[in-house]
Amino acid sequence: MSSDNDLESTDTEARFEFKKEQKSAYEAEVGLTEETVRKISEDKDEPEWMLERRLRALEQYKEMPMPTDWPGQPDLSEVNIDEIVPYIRPDIETRGGEDDWDDLPDEIQDTFDKLGIPEAEQQALSGVGAQYESEIVYQNMQEQWEEKGVVFMDMDKAVQEHPDLVREYFMTKAVPPSDNKFAALHGAVWSGGSFVYIPEGVTVQMPIQAYFRMNSEGMGQFEHTLIIAEENSEVHYIEGCSAPQYARHNLHSGGVEVFVKEGAHVQYSTVQNWSKNTYNLNTKRAIVEADGRMEWISGSMGSKATMLYPSSILKGPGASDNHITIAFAGEGQDIDTGAKVYHNAPNTKSTIESKSIAKDGGRTNYRGLVHIANGAKGSQTNVECDALMFDNESTSDTMPYMEIQENEVDVAHEATVGKIGDEDIFYLQSRGLDDDDAKQMIVAGFIEPITEELPIEYAVELNRLIELEMEGSLG
Repeated sequence: MSSDNDLESTDTEARFEFKKEQKSAYEAEVGLTEETVRKISEDKDEPEWMLERRLRALEQYKEMPMPTDWPGQPDLSEVNIDEIVPYIRPDIETRGGEDDWDDLPDEIQDTFDKLGIPEAEQQALSGVGAQYESEIVYQNMQEQWEEKGVVFMDMDKAVQEHPDLVREYFMTKAVPPSDNKFAALHGAVWSGGSFVYIPEGVTVQMPIQAYFRMNSEGMGQFEHTLIIAEENSEVHYIEGCSAPQYARHNLHSGGVEVFVKEGAHVQYSTVQNWSKNTYNLNTKRAIVEADGRMEWISGSMGSKATMLYPSSILKGPGASDNHITIAFAGEGQDIDTGAKVYHNAPNTKSTIESKSIAKDGGRTNYRGLVHIANGAKGSQTNVECDALMFDNESTSDTMPYMEIQENEVDVAHEATVGKIGDEDIFYLQSRGLDDDDAKQMIVAGFIEPITEELPIEYAVELNRLIELEMEGSLG
């Protein structure tokens, strides 16, 4: 594992802001039509049932209105699907990704080398997947886990090699296309992503990581992640995302479905650092059975607008869910994040902890829902929302919504909003820190309860990204 000093010396700005000229093997036409959807499916050589699902999702997308009537939601008026390229297949020889890093084209190798992917794989990961544009270009899983029946591959390959599992779980139970307009869009043009299957009783002791990189201007990335953790299994899945800055808008609309079976434990961690011309509109949901445990850890920054609300359905007695979120908004950014939890069984438990930072007129918002169904006796939920603002131009809102249909439950909610005080800065300056270092130390302390839950590589990276955002270096 790398030392803190090694990681802190990394030129984080250079890692994320570089651009590469890259030829594509196939690029769809701009916009969204039935012909485009058919061509994507044909290029992937998909079975007829997947094409049928894509076409049904396309019809649902056409029928559903844009979400424009939510109180305080980010402005989506500039999101124009007719100007987005929905699918770009990189020019590599092996469909479904190489399993040898050295077989990748030099341009793609260099991209992920700069992002630190090969080094992380060698030092601290059980498996790595790397997506470039619309498809996985590299996929590898340590042999010791493959021997135990663990499956980690890209979703396109899973459609071919595990059709029964994909057909049963893919956008049927957790995130159906009917959920919202962007879920329907995702169902029509999804490409790439990760398929993770953990057999009963298996604990994968080192994290599995996938990294998604948008390189081309004006494209959309629609990767799909499907995780199935069988009874009493355990896995930690880490996801990283980034894109360079361009003049045109990009769209990221991923889908994540997690199935936590009885007694299983899944931790899903993501640090998203999209460029300030990217709209980040995802749908993520877990279904948690009896005594299962789901953990969401999310860091979101960099995008022009983000709407991200991971949700969990606790459907078995004793199921639990934990959401931890960090959001950072600078000038011209509207980061709308939160969580949704549905307590549909007795003695279920959930916690939501949200931390947000706003500066230079940026806006952050916590938007959440906790639903405790009739009959979910003994359930407990606790929601904490803390916001930190740098100036009078920035704003932070909290929009919690609780639907409690059962009396014998324990419900708590707390929200605080604060501004970095002159006294705090003066105190740190009196101890030898300059103004910028003082502010960064205050922010680091503010988010520490969350970063300490991340693996060291991601905790250090998240702190470095926030430092760069505070300096105005990115974008």
